[in-house]
Amino acid sequence: MNLRRLTLGGSVLALVVATVFGVAAASFIRAGMAAQARASETDPVKISERALAQSFNRDVAEREIRSALAAGDVDLARSFVELAADRDVPVDQALVDQTKQVTAQQATLTSRAGRFIRGLWTGEPTDVESLAGTAVGDLFVFGDIRDAAREGTRYLSGAHYDPWILGLAGVGIGLTVATYASAGAAVPERLGLSVIKAAKRTGKLNPVLMVRAAREAVKVEEGGGLVALAENAGKVESKAGAQAALDSLAVAEEPEDMARLARLSTVEGGKTRAIVKLLGRAAIILSASALDLAMWVLWAAFALFGFCASCKSATERLTQRYLDARRSQRLRYATATLIG
Repeated sequence: MNLRRLTLGGSVLALVVATVFGVAAASFIRAGMAAQARASETDPVKISERALAQSFNRDVAEREIRSALAAGDVDLARSFVELAADRDVPVDQALVDQTKQVTAQQATLTSRAGRFIRGLWTGEPTDVESLAGTAVGDLFVFGDIRDAAREGTRYLSGAHYDPWILGLAGVGIGLTVATYASAGAAVPERLGLSVIKAAKRTGKLNPVLMVRAAREAVKVEEGGGLVALAENAGKVESKAGAQAALDSLAVAEEPEDMARLARLSTVEGGKTRAIVKLLGRAAIILSASALDLAMWVLWAAFALFGFCASCKSATERLTQRYLDARRSQRLRYATATLIG
């Protein structure tokens, strides 16, 4: 009798454990399916929305605004103020007022003219006005000829030169001709190439992106890969500003990244720079989703193994109990027959 009770108790315990493993496996499979759905997400707007919901709050907003103002980057501070307002995140009103005040100071005619001339002369934009100067210089071929002559002279004299600037200046001259020939249809590409060249000169161009763009340009007839990159950079600049375009070129690792950032800027506008500053490439790519999916699959497999093992143990114990009961019944019958 004790052996039967022990067998029955072990069977019940195995069934309970199997139930627990079954519920766990169902939960892990459901979580894995959710991770798979996230991993298959390609819309940069939805990706950034999900990431911001997890990482953007009042403390982050106020910290970033203070940091931007301390660095004299009012454009970034204004972007974070706009992002906080859009997401209904409360921010210290003093920071908002300070951002507006600095913006008004930089909006004076003298200041804007100075930045325009600096961009025209140096080709190193830091804001909309200086980028406008850079773009005007490139549009009238002055900027590209200046850069090509400077880097070409260094090359011929054996001095250190930048082959990327030299190559981009050559492509820029061709795009300028195309801009005039198309009555302005190629302006976005022309503007985008100016941004790329400025990013390279100021050290804000991701070298991985440049190498991959050049590789695509070799594969595609007439350098279409580089032109597409320039077009997307121009879209980011037109929707989110010069600094947002430069920041995007710093985090992008392949030409498709700039296409995603262009789509993001079309929806987010001035908030794009804050999103890129806060999230980096994670604003457009779910890098952790594949790992999450693998972990959920691993846990689901473990739970399923436990469920199967527990079911096997319960079945064996119940079968053994049934066989023991049949054996005992036959023994009792045989004993009764012999006594009778």
